[in-house]
Amino acid sequence: MSLSEETPAFQGACWNAPWPPGWQPGGEARLLGVLSTPGVAFMTRDTAMDAGVVISASHNAYADNGIKIFSGDGFKLPDDMEDRVEALLTEGIPETSLPKARNIGQVAHVRDVLPRYKQFLKGCFPEEITMAGISMVLDTANGATCHTAPDLFADLGADVLTIHDQPDGTNINNQCGSEHTEDLQKQVRMSGADVGFAFDGDGDRLIAVDETGHEITGDQILLICAKTLKDQGRLKHNRVVSSVMSNIGFTKGCQRLGIERHASPVGDRYVLRDMLRLEAVAGGEESGHIILLDHHTTSDGMITAMQLVAAMMREKKPLSALANLMRVYPQRLINVAVSEKKEIASVPAIVRAIEDVEAELGSRGRVLIRYSGTQNLCRVMVEGPDIDLTERYARQLADVVQSALG
Repeated sequence: MSLSEETPAFQGACWNAPWPPGWQPGGEARLLGVLSTPGVAFMTRDTAMDAGVVISASHNAYADNGIKIFSGDGFKLPDDMEDRVEALLTEGIPETSLPKARNIGQVAHVRDVLPRYKQFLKGCFPEEITMAGISMVLDTANGATCHTAPDLFADLGADVLTIHDQPDGTNINNQCGSEHTEDLQKQVRMSGADVGFAFDGDGDRLIAVDETGHEITGDQILLICAKTLKDQGRLKHNRVVSSVMSNIGFTKGCQRLGIERHASPVGDRYVLRDMLRLEAVAGGEESGHIILLDHHTTSDGMITAMQLVAAMMREKKPLSALANLMRVYPQRLINVAVSEKKEIASVPAIVRAIEDVEAELGSRGRVLIRYSGTQNLCRVMVEGPDIDLTERYARQLADVVQSALG
């Protein structure tokens, strides 16, 4: 079955019965085994499936498994389509619309999944460049990339040391991976490696560590990739998309490089939506979701890592030097429990407090206050020129929000 936007059969919480023209009950399931989320997106396209489904805890603990769905072209479903699928799952499908025995599809395992995916990934690395002479440490977060990343980078010529590559079903992302780079930083320093890469459990995020053991943020990674594309004349419309949570240093870095930066809502799906709308080829989030549409339809940590190595080789510079394209401004985020979610602009006390802080910061920082999409929390974020000032302003605003909405 195809989850096409044009399909008329999907209405609210149930299927029409009987099945409309063009629809057939039942479906064929093709199992890929353990594979990263971007790997599933690739295989969905490569095998001409109607949809791809991933069961994954993403960057979270193993108990927080969720479902990610890709359309047949390898892109994540838009919000309205996901809402319609969720309605089907929660409300149920009428029994009269369920397939009968003769119409139930079959389950089969797809062969040679990892070789096919790795071959695709290798095609994303410049043919004229070799990783020979590059030493790296990989933290695979006890997740899906442990089956792919070490062999991929070794095949490209790198000297690879891998940590957190022994998944047992419960240790995914446990004090490792893109959310916890402490072990990676330590191992890079101890081994004298040129670079370290930390993936999250499902492989769509990347956080890097430079040769000194210093963590490189998603914003810094995105700016390096954008500059590389600009230098090669491949940064379409000279534009990059990042979420509103990107560090103010990213915006200033784009300005210095003559790159137009568009701010999207939080979430890689919204970054992608705006990239497609604005015809941008590079976009991402501070968390390490980096989307490079010249290579893939979704963020892929291994592709991002390859682009960083390629930039290091082309520039003949260590990652620490490339990361100096932007200054990372101190940032403080405080979550405030609220009893109601009034429009921020409709609460005079909060509006005045924001205006006061913004006036004092000027161009040296910024304020962003927004609600959590899933919890009764108001997120107060302040960026400023130094840690103490940033902390003071964040606490000041959080107190006002607590008083007005708590």
